[in-house]
Amino acid sequence: MTGGSTFPVTLSQIEAEFEGLEDWDERYEYLVELGREIPSLAADLKIPEHVVKGCMSTVWLVPRQHADGTFEFLADSDSLIVKGLLVVVLAAFSGKTSAEILDYDVHQVFERLGLSQHLSANRRNGLFAMVGRIRRAAAGEA
Repeated sequence: MTGGSTFPVTLSQIEAEFEGLEDWDERYEYLVELGREIPSLAADLKIPEHVVKGCMSTVWLVPRQHADGTFEFLADSDSLIVKGLLVVVLAAFSGKTSAEILDYDVHQVFERLGLSQHLSANRRNGLFAMVGRIRRAAAGEA
């Protein structure tokens, strides 16, 4: 990453970094670098209940709601590129309340970053499965 980063990164930092990258090979490399920075999920949280269904890679997502109503999400994957995508998703949704999560148009973020156009259909489906899991948690369904 160009400026060295601290984890977690913000969505605006990710968007700024993407704007400065010339092509999709560089953007994929940046996503892999983000994936290397996401903290590994504790083994006791890597349980079937936390697996996101609909992802080609194994993805674990653990929602945590704080007393103030905001959510934090812990996540991990067995794929570095997917871990990078998780960083984008977590940056988009962490710190928001249920209502904010349910009202948030994350698809605009994916469009701005070019993820909708440049990810394979399987990765895109996995990305939307992660978002669906977060929305279900915010709705009290997961």
